Amino acid sequence: MSNKNQDADVAFIQALAELLRENDLTELQVKRDYGADDSLNVRVSRHIGQAVAVQAAPAPVAAPANAPAQAPAAPAAPPAAADPADDPGAVPSPMVGTVYMQAEPGAPAFIKVGQEVSEGDTLLIVEAMKTMNHIPAPRSGTVKRILVDDGAAVEFGAPLVILE
Repeated sequence: MSNKNQDADVAFIQALAELLRENDLTELQVKRDYGADDSLNVRVSRHIGQAVAVQAAPAPVAAPANAPAQAPAAPAAPPAAADPADDPGAVPSPMVGTVYMQAEPGAPAFIKVGQEVSEGDTLLIVEAMKTMNHIPAPRSGTVKRILVDDGAAVEFGAPLVILE
């Protein structure tokens, strides 16, 4: 790898770290291919004390050590409410990004609590790297809960919606 690529990679990693901070994310993973035998794999992560519920989803190896220590601190909440990711009807985020509940500002939301959806219907949009990704319903059912707010940052595996 040339010094020019190395300098560009350092700038790229710094930009990823800034993106992590600006969007209050805990982890980003990116692979850059330069050629047949030349690539860069980058994983940037940070620990946030309040993100324990999100960390319970697929997480870095170090996160499970912190999760059990903090889980007993909240025994007052019922187990289903404490971790929506464990709900069998949870629809997880397939990527890191920003959630949008409607196609454009001022448009009606794709879904609301109590609404019937069919398999393949758009539940919401997750924007990742300036690309709008429609998140389809994995099965037909009723929207039981919406776990994210419009404009919120989400992580990979974080529960978005619970279908009944």
